[in-house]
Amino acid sequence: MHAPLKFTNHRIEEYALRVTYRPEENAGTVIYNISVIESRDLEFAISIMKEAHRQGLTLSDRLLIAGPGEQVDGYTVAEDRNAICTICSITLDALLIRRGIPLNPIGGGIVEIEGRAPRRFTAMILYRDTTLDPLEVLISQELTSILDVMRHGTGNILANIRECHMEAEQVLETTLDELSGFGFSGILELGAPNLPLLGVPVSPQYLGVAFVGGTNTMAALREAGRPVVTRALKGLIDIQKMGYLADY
Repeated sequence: MHAPLKFTNHRIEEYALRVTYRPEENAGTVIYNISVIESRDLEFAISIMKEAHRQGLTLSDRLLIAGPGEQVDGYTVAEDRNAICTICSITLDALLIRRGIPLNPIGGGIVEIEGRAPRRFTAMILYRDTTLDPLEVLISQELTSILDVMRHGTGNILANIRECHMEAEQVLETTLDELSGFGFSGILELGAPNLPLLGVPVSPQYLGVAFVGGTNTMAALREAGRPVVTRALKGLIDIQKMGYLADY
C-alpha cells in the first residue's frame, strides 16, 4: 500500500511540534536546511553568508559545516564537497506555537525589495497546495536577485509568510523582540490585523508575519554561478552542533 501524499503545511505542523529548541538555554533541536557545494567554493560561500547576515537577509547566524566523508543526520558528504546546514524558518513557527500563539503557515514566495525595504510578494506557492518546499521550487526557477539586493538594495529575495491570531498580537511582538535578541535576524515585516501583508491577504481576525527564507544565501551562491544543491525542511538537528558565522 502506497503512503498518502503529504502536503507541505502538514509537514510543517509535524516538524514544528517536534522542535525542542530553548533559545534562552541554547539547547534543544531546530529544523534545518542542508545545501551541498563544491569544497573549492566554501570560502566564497561563507563570505556571501556573512554579508547577507549583515544586511538582514538570513534567518540566523547559526550554521553547521561538514566536510568530505563527514555525516549529517545520516547523510555522508561526498568527496570534494561540503555540506552547509542552516536553521529553517519553520523553527520560528515552532517557537511561536510553544508560546501559545495560534498561527497558520500560508506559503513561500518571492518578495520584491526596493531601497532595502520589502515592497510586495511577486510570486507565491501555498503550503496547502504543494508537497514540495516552495523555496526549493522558486530557487530552481532562477527568480531571485539576492546579490543585487546585497549590492544595491533592490531586487528579489526568498521569503515566507504565516498568519497569527490578532488576540495574540502583543505576545507575538514580545516574542519576536526576544528572538531578535537571540540572533534571529530574519523578521521581514509584521502586518496589522485584517489587512494584507506585502500584498498577501490574511484571514479575518488574523495578522500576517513575513520572514526571510532560510535558503537565501544558497540562492545567492547559485546566482554567482556556483553549483549548489539545497534541501529545505530537511529534518531536526541539535542546536549544540551548530556554530556561529563569526567562528569562520
